[in-house]
Amino acid sequence: MASTSITDTPALAELQDAPSAAELQARDDRLRRRESPLRIAVPTAIVAGLLLLWEVLVRVNNVPHYIIPAPSLIFTTLIDNWDTLSSALWFTVKLTLLALAAAIVGGVLLAIAFALFKWVEIGLFPIAVILQVTPIIAIAPLILIYVSSTTAALLLCAWIVAFFPILSNTVIGLKSADSNLRDLFHLYKASPWQMFRYLLVPSALPFFMAGLKIAGGLSLIGAVVAEFTAGTAGRETGLASRILESSFRTEIPMMFAALLLVSLLGIVIFIVFAALSRMVLGHWHESEMRRER
Repeated sequence: MASTSITDTPALAELQDAPSAAELQARDDRLRRRESPLRIAVPTAIVAGLLLLWEVLVRVNNVPHYIIPAPSLIFTTLIDNWDTLSSALWFTVKLTLLALAAAIVGGVLLAIAFALFKWVEIGLFPIAVILQVTPIIAIAPLILIYVSSTTAALLLCAWIVAFFPILSNTVIGLKSADSNLRDLFHLYKASPWQMFRYLLVPSALPFFMAGLKIAGGLSLIGAVVAEFTAGTAGRETGLASRILESSFRTEIPMMFAALLLVSLLGIVIFIVFAALSRMVLGHWHESEMRRER
């Protein structure tokens, strides 16, 4: 009777022909190099086309600058008033980043407490939900009354908006660890720290990064909305105050210039956190791994 070699089986042959980790990494790098120019060129071309169309329509129809200024006038106003706008931009950046940092620390610590202690989640999660569903513009005046420092009140408003996405996503991530892997860790008598470090954290990391991208934009929105509500004026104020002042003086190009900086700041925040997510998850999680399409 003829003997058959195990190496002749189709399944094993397919395993032998499977690409190695280095080959997979090289393929991902090729895909990233091929897609990167498109990810930059296509949005840039679309935005440039829209700005050009805007410029042409304003000039052809002779639209007054106090109704809709042309993009060229907005950029000129931005350059001419850069000293004023740059200080306001820096104030908004500081407020946004401080609120986001506080939201990350508070949200992650509370999410860990929720995941480890059921009674903490039962007692505090409804309060977090109430803070999330209450419009910040409705409670901002009360915060501004009860908090003596205007900057601290603005920071608190921005924190409230950014806090819940971090908390909610991290809690879901910590709870989404595979039950079979949990049983395996218990079977091998892993310590609570080992289970947290090697199972719960990797499970929660993709959810946390998704929440971080959401909270980054929301912290900026919270800072701007809170400053609109406060109606502050003076040197230590942000871009929202510049927009308010321009609206009172009917300086529409100045309003658009400040609004442009707010939008650019939001875009930069999203790009930074998207890049951070790719750096952290790109080599092991499906949400950030490159695939040929």
